[in-house]
Amino acid sequence: MATKPPRGRASAGKPTGKARRADASETANDLIHGVLPPRDVVLRFIAEHPEKASKRELAKAFGLKGEQRVELKELLRTLEDDGLVQKNRKSLIRPGALPPVTVLDITTRDKDGELIGRPAEWPEEAGVAPAVLIRQSSQARAKSKAPIGGLGDRVLAKIFPAGDRGGPAYTARIIKLLDRRRNALLGVFRETPGGGGRLMPIDKRGEEMVIDPDFTGEAKDGDLIEVEVARLGRYGLARGKVLSVIGSVASEKAISMIAIHSHGIPYIFPPAVIADAEAAQPAPMGKRDDWRALPLITIDPADAKDHDDAVYAEDDPSPDNEGGTIVTVAIADVSWYVRPNAPLDREALKRGNSVYFPDRVVPMLPERISNDLCSLREGEDRPALAVRMVFSRDGRKLGHTFHRIMMKSAAKLSYQQAQAAIDGNPDDKAGPLLEPILKPLWRAYETMKRGRDRRQPLELDMPERKILLKPDGTVDRVFVPPRLDAHKLIEEMMIQANVCAAETLEKKRQPLIYRIHDAPSLAKQEGLREFLATLSIPLAKGGNVRANSFNGILAKAEGTPHQTMVNEMVLRSQSQAIYSPENIGHFGLNLMKYAHFTSPIRRYADLIVHRALVGSLGLGEGGITPDEEGTLDDIAAEISTFERRAMAAERETVDRLIAHHLSGRIGQEFNGQVRGVTKAGLFVSLPEFGADGFVPVSTLGQDYFIYDEAHQALTGERTGLGYQLGDRVQVRLVEAVPLAGALRFEMLSEGRKMPTATRSFHKTSRRGTARPRQPGTRPPRGRR
Repeated sequence: MATKPPRGRASAGKPTGKARRADASETANDLIHGVLPPRDVVLRFIAEHPEKASKRELAKAFGLKGEQRVELKELLRTLEDDGLVQKNRKSLIRPGALPPVTVLDITTRDKDGELIGRPAEWPEEAGVAPAVLIRQSSQARAKSKAPIGGLGDRVLAKIFPAGDRGGPAYTARIIKLLDRRRNALLGVFRETPGGGGRLMPIDKRGEEMVIDPDFTGEAKDGDLIEVEVARLGRYGLARGKVLSVIGSVASEKAISMIAIHSHGIPYIFPPAVIADAEAAQPAPMGKRDDWRALPLITIDPADAKDHDDAVYAEDDPSPDNEGGTIVTVAIADVSWYVRPNAPLDREALKRGNSVYFPDRVVPMLPERISNDLCSLREGEDRPALAVRMVFSRDGRKLGHTFHRIMMKSAAKLSYQQAQAAIDGNPDDKAGPLLEPILKPLWRAYETMKRGRDRRQPLELDMPERKILLKPDGTVDRVFVPPRLDAHKLIEEMMIQANVCAAETLEKKRQPLIYRIHDAPSLAKQEGLREFLATLSIPLAKGGNVRANSFNGILAKAEGTPHQTMVNEMVLRSQSQAIYSPENIGHFGLNLMKYAHFTSPIRRYADLIVHRALVGSLGLGEGGITPDEEGTLDDIAAEISTFERRAMAAERETVDRLIAHHLSGRIGQEFNGQVRGVTKAGLFVSLPEFGADGFVPVSTLGQDYFIYDEAHQALTGERTGLGYQLGDRVQVRLVEAVPLAGALRFEMLSEGRKMPTATRSFHKTSRRGTARPRQPGTRPPRGRR
């Protein structure tokens, strides 16, 4: 029997008289059966044989039995801890590589005292985030008075693969410190008899803290507070001091502040930034093209405060383009006001994007810029960067040109106003615009739609819910706004403007930041393929899958009971869209060249593209600088992380608001739909409220429920009754935890009969009923 190796090292095995090849290209056939191979060979086998990458198949391939299987299990666990493999159902896969520049959170130290970091943002469905060993040279330490990065810090780092010899999957060199660990903690103040109180942390990993009477400040019971550690004792709880009172946690208005603080989102503009904004003056005409007579209009949500895009369309008068159209998109010229490395610019990069909550917006730029000088207000002169696009009758783009202009918006309309006018119900404001402006826009959209239909981008049907608040900040209702042609018109015109920006900059050989979206990984494709097979919907094998492959799947599911379920699973199979100076195209939009250009007020990526256009086309001041061009890798990594930070904060705030709204309805029954299935239980969505809650598997009944990932189902072993993704069910609310945004339900609907294949998918454990795991997380949501 082979000796069990130390954790992290593979056994060399017994001597056999036959030399083992150490080259990593060995396969199972090259090896002596019955001997655990080195870790590099195991990793190569997993990469080359993903269909045989389960623990059972690996043991079979290498002829391992008994104690050798235990050694294999230990080796695989080490590889997973180091981020070299990740679980995918019962199989293992090599995870996707980290980008060359990544934002890391320094989380721990290894046994040698070296710092270990993990990606600041990592998709939950991807398993454990890979470990990264932080390396600091002695020269770097000598030059710096304080260490560059410490436990709890967030850093931007250059990433290097570490190889397969042992330890973390990557090493890293810190480029710069993004956020020093803060001593302030966020929590809820609870008074204690006799004075003082305790901090109840909002973070599930946080710990309580004692607050002595002299250090409570103005805090009252139930207030959301910031606290700094005043003293750490050897025994008992830490003691703290109240720094600030954010507000009563009983108010929904405090809930968004929880997300802002817990995610470290900058929300107060420093005095230097405000001064920079207030000192800005309206842009002069200078050498701009005077387009103030062109009746560009803005079409936005009714409650929009800033307007950064305006549109106009006309039939192409050229006899060479009969039936064609000319579309003009004008975007606020933020690059004129926000210059590289100025206080406004540094703060904008620190924020990365605006963050939108139901009760507030945390803007990327101060209101003087975003809501005033750069907002394309009706009837006021405003500087803009415009693109003029020419389309043929069949929707093909024939050409485009960029212009730096001065414009004057002819009208501000809401989506509903514009759509009502087209539908024959114009109001007093939209009526006069119908013939000269709105109808040509809609004709242009119909032309552009022919090109879109031919392109076949991914057409997921995932409606977005909106929370409407009362004046006092409490939830009034949750609803799904109708998806109007007015929305689609503006969306398609913005997409085409973004394409033009990328094409122009590429032609000029100008470095830029692309918006890229990779194709689904082979592992995710295989998972989706297994699920679709249970519905008799095929997905072709191979790595050359295209967006229209998924559209065919969605079309087959449309109108069936499985429609929601299939849309959900296709969404989960998709990769995360990110920013990068290296272009791989946008899979979801089915575009090879795509860059964000149309929202520079609220996205830093768009501001970079504006500067690149201004500089490469010689349009005047405010162009991109050589220093910026040299740091596009860093900028792309930072703003990709900040975008995911904003998405998480927005999602958590909605969850907390809904949980707060429903906390007074404990015991009530609701109609819901199964939106997620895990070994631990079911996630049930309440369409009326846009809320998700959890039903633990232990509360489903006396039967032993078997989890079938391929069918996304839980099935009773004895009865054959169960629940599947997409099932309509009735539940009772038994618990609501507003601070955690968590709801727990009791299942009232009896399970339905599951197909035989579902019931027999897994064999039960010989030890009987297994204890359910803790609930996982909600299914992820996507964003273009």
